[in-house]
Amino acid sequence: MNKTLLVLYAILLSFLAFTVYSLSVSEQPFFEWARELMSVPATAQVVLDLYIACGLILAWMFHDIRKRGKSKLQWMIFACITVFAASIGPLLYLILREHQIQAAS
Repeated sequence: MNKTLLVLYAILLSFLAFTVYSLSVSEQPFFEWARELMSVPATAQVVLDLYIACGLILAWMFHDIRKRGKSKLQWMIFACITVFAASIGPLLYLILREHQIQAAS
């Protein structure tokens, strides 16, 4: 496993662990928590910024998948993950992409 994969896995696993922890200690249901985030302009701006960035990443992912001759279904799977889990989708895509690049070498 190369250094890039180690870094990507470390980021993904750390983020997943923190996500599970934060959801487990939250005293409110997920959708109530999300609604509260959007009710405060400062946190709503951060959430919107995250989704704009994820949209840009999805556009790059789409072009990358087409350029590499992969199925659009693959993009749709990662797009769904990204819509519902933000950064987790692109991290998973980058890990899969790196594995595919290594296998082709």
